[in-house]
Amino acid sequence: MAGGSKKGVYRLMLDDASSVVLYAWSAAENYWTDNSTDPRDPFAEASGLDLLEAASLALAEAGARAPALLLVDRSQSIYPADIAIVEDLRGGTLEAMISSDAGAAAAPLRSVGAMLNGMAKYRGPRLGKVAAVVAGSAPQDRNAEQIVLDQGLAHLASVATKVPELGQARERIEGALRERHARVRSRGWYSLIHGELGADHVMLDSDGRPVIIDIEGVMFFDAEWEHEFTRMRFGSSYEALGIDVELDPERMALYELARSLSLVEGPLRILETDFPDREFMRGIVTWHTGKVLRLSGATT
Repeated sequence: MAGGSKKGVYRLMLDDASSVVLYAWSAAENYWTDNSTDPRDPFAEASGLDLLEAASLALAEAGARAPALLLVDRSQSIYPADIAIVEDLRGGTLEAMISSDAGAAAAPLRSVGAMLNGMAKYRGPRLGKVAAVVAGSAPQDRNAEQIVLDQGLAHLASVATKVPELGQARERIEGALRERHARVRSRGWYSLIHGELGADHVMLDSDGRPVIIDIEGVMFFDAEWEHEFTRMRFGSSYEALGIDVELDPERMALYELARSLSLVEGPLRILETDFPDREFMRGIVTWHTGKVLRLSGATT
């Protein structure tokens, strides 16, 4: 199936004409190279069966629906990789419904908003991937805004050598990152977030009910990190979600710039592999290069 850049995703047809989806985690099907695997890094490699299981449980406790886990196997005796079999969702994406029938999308949008509201209120004792937090294996010496600043600066250093416009504006962009970070006031709690939730990460079941997919990156972090991305990806449909979460505008400003830098750095890295949909990745790089320049004041 299309869409898997970190794991294989396959639809399996069963003898009774029903279907399920197989996830398979193997190095051969992961196009993301050189990712951090440090368990303390909430943005480290978000791929693996342990992450899927922990995220699925936390989302359910927060009132958010993910694909039902039907089978998990780590033995590699059934298939030469860790695998999970999950329910098959055949109703299409919420993104497609918004494009084809905005009226029909109203109810699923409200349901997604209710899930996001519940996730924001579901607090964790510290930040990190859910599996690491639950296992107590993710001690932190940085808060969320410091992690985002550090990542933003690292991404800037990387893309400045690859994108001439960003290299020329590097000092201006770094200054903008540091200024936005300096305006953020520290905070001591974290919400459950998906991290990359757009309408393309919401599938519909046969009854038109929404289900959040690609959940391995679910973590405890600032809700602002979630909503900066969700606002961008849902666009004009964001208001229809009915979000009832108090969001700090200073965090939103820092996270918006840092996120756009990540959406230049990540696609550039994946373009160094044989990932097939290269024009799609190049389009992301071009769009977010322009956005970084605008947000930092390097261009109007």
